[in-house]
Amino acid sequence: MACDKSFSSSYMLLKPEEVRFFDLIHILFSSDIEKRKFVDASESTTEVNFRRRWLMFVSILTQKFLQFVAKPLSFVGSTTEMGLNLVSSNRNFFVLLLNAFRGNVVKPDKTSASFLSFLGYWDKRVQLDSSIERGDGKYNAALSMMASKASYENEAYIEAIVKDHWNMEFLGFYDFWNDYQEKATTQAFLLRDKTADYDTIVVAFRGTEPFDSDAWCSDFDISWYELEGVGKIHGGFMKSLGLQKNVGWPKNITKKDDSHQDLAYYAIREMLKELLGKNEKARYIITGHSFGGALSILFPAILILHEEKLLLERLDGIYTFGQPRVGDQTFGKFMEQNLKDHNIRYFRFVYGNDMVPRLPYDDEALMFKHFGTCLYYDRFYEGKIVEEEPNKNYFSPLGAIPMMINAFFELIRSFTIKYKKGPEYQEGSVLRLFRIIGLVIPGIPAHSTLDYVNATRLGSSELFLPHKDPEIPN
Repeated sequence: MACDKSFSSSYMLLKPEEVRFFDLIHILFSSDIEKRKFVDASESTTEVNFRRRWLMFVSILTQKFLQFVAKPLSFVGSTTEMGLNLVSSNRNFFVLLLNAFRGNVVKPDKTSASFLSFLGYWDKRVQLDSSIERGDGKYNAALSMMASKASYENEAYIEAIVKDHWNMEFLGFYDFWNDYQEKATTQAFLLRDKTADYDTIVVAFRGTEPFDSDAWCSDFDISWYELEGVGKIHGGFMKSLGLQKNVGWPKNITKKDDSHQDLAYYAIREMLKELLGKNEKARYIITGHSFGGALSILFPAILILHEEKLLLERLDGIYTFGQPRVGDQTFGKFMEQNLKDHNIRYFRFVYGNDMVPRLPYDDEALMFKHFGTCLYYDRFYEGKIVEEEPNKNYFSPLGAIPMMINAFFELIRSFTIKYKKGPEYQEGSVLRLFRIIGLVIPGIPAHSTLDYVNATRLGSSELFLPHKDPEIPN
């Protein structure tokens, strides 16, 4: 069944599963994209801009490639993770060899609380910073980033650190359904930070995992929907949040018998209503790193669309880290006004030369724009509020050399920071390997959760004091 797109005033949806090679080539030479079987576009949609058609071509080709390598990529990822955990479970590589010779190798369990993801080996810290207490301006930011980092791990690991290390209530970990990919591709977990006079629920969306082709397909899908009076929104992120093929974005849906097919937005919305209904003073925050950050800012956008007054009133803040762009300028203005009207604070963290916040491109071809309060941190973890991160589109010939020089100093810092800031800031060998790769592609290691954790801990609390957000220029 085709998706009911009556909720959208115009749209352009890419369907890589239906593409044929010659049709794909033809899009480069024809502006009538609605005639292509692999493009579902509103009747008024034509693309006379060659650069935009070229980006559509690249998007579809990339998604087809990711679909093709999905199984081998997953195998490489699981093998790498298992190898790292195998070494860790046996203390080190030499003990592993000795245990193998003796025939008593300790085999890691993927579902156990001790099993780490590939990204988990970039930063193994589990404790919250004890120097940042409730009431500190950056407490929510520091907690949000640690929750965003934890979201990449398995359920047992997350539950263990929330309960045993953070002394908070673990509310559940969930796999949510993507109606377009017809599988569960979106993950999130909820926790409760509660004391006698404090009650905050944290919703943390998982970001893009390095070896997850489904998540990468959502990142590279440049499909969009235009909601009347709202603006154009990235289709890949909308699909991951809970957009339905058959009915679009209805306010209410019939709950499916199969809980494995629950959609992220609707399931989390109902959980929050139930949890907040038990305490009129309880509030909640939403957070996510990378792809998870995109879902975090789109969640309140749909709440606004559905006029969910209670949930908007209780939303205490949105904290995203390394978040990509999610919509056009009209959408940005819509969100800034509504967040202001509902007194919701939105903090978008960007560290150094992280490439993800600089994608998709902010230009005439793609129309994507950032909005809200941007907290930009340099390699010294000194932050400042800016309208837009420097070098906003990343791939700049003039910016390449300064970025590589900065990456070199980040590599040096990885060896010295433990002496300057303390042993808890020591970097491991896995991340250092990526720091070396960063000498050629600086934006990769700069996207690590480690740098964002450091930014929330070492940065100034003054950045979180109330201020007037910069407006998006006309």
